[in-house]
Amino acid sequence: MSDISFDGRVAVVTGAGGGLGRTYALELARRGAAVVVNALGGSVEGEGGDPTAAQKVVDEIKAAGGDAAPNFDSVSTPEGGAAIVKTAVDSFGKVDIVINNAGFLRDKSFLKLTWDDLDAVLDVHLKAAFYVSQPAFAVMKENGYGRFIFTASNATFGNFGQTNYSAAKMGLVGLSNTIAVEGARAGILSNVIMPVAKTRMTEDLLGDFADYLAPELVTPMVTYLASEACTTTHGAYSAAGGRYARVSWALNNGWFAGKGVTPTAEDIQTNLEQIEDREGSFVPSSTTDEIVALNEVFTK
Repeated sequence: MSDISFDGRVAVVTGAGGGLGRTYALELARRGAAVVVNALGGSVEGEGGDPTAAQKVVDEIKAAGGDAAPNFDSVSTPEGGAAIVKTAVDSFGKVDIVINNAGFLRDKSFLKLTWDDLDAVLDVHLKAAFYVSQPAFAVMKENGYGRFIFTASNATFGNFGQTNYSAAKMGLVGLSNTIAVEGARAGILSNVIMPVAKTRMTEDLLGDFADYLAPELVTPMVTYLASEACTTTHGAYSAAGGRYARVSWALNNGWFAGKGVTPTAEDIQTNLEQIEDREGSFVPSSTTDEIVALNEVFTK
């Protein structure tokens, strides 16, 4: 098995001025990629900005013999997303890899959540991934190659005070899965990373447990997913403290009322155990897979 190399590849990493994004940028550059280091340099709450954050990472890459270019545009506007991709094309001629990593927190219990808190988090997590990925997808499709990694979270399982954040992150799962379907013929793969790591955003939440969760322990999974060696797409992966696991939204066999039968709510109640039975579950690779599964039920 040969070493994974990124020679000749161009990567965009958003939110790469620190934390997880910085580790991704450094590792891809170490393995030969030219990297666009995007960072607005704002606070954990998404306020303010510091253009030196991206430049410091670029300087670090260049000092180690790598190639990189800084970008200071906000991911949360269509113009900013286009400018980030343009930086890659202008600096290195193309874009092969996009790691959508930028984000911040505006945690509030659901009843205390303001619409400003909702909009801010949707803008920088979910909408931003559209703004950066669409122009990148166009370049990748023309070149017949691409790798997308979208940063979701275990908050998608549900977490107190994070309705805005968890909803945005779950949206990224749907975005990635559909890009995987639409990009397949063009050699474009798309996957989701669900990291648990000690960063500015999490260290206060995780307490002493954060000491087990160095951000560098997420990086191997992201590096693999960004590589030519990766053949998987439409996937989601947890990476935490050196443990890596597939995360699935699966469909089980369920219960079929029968042809021509309109069941009642009481029928649902009676058959709920079978409806919830996970035995025989499978992970659909598209909406078509569920239609095929339904057709098998209807035609038995």
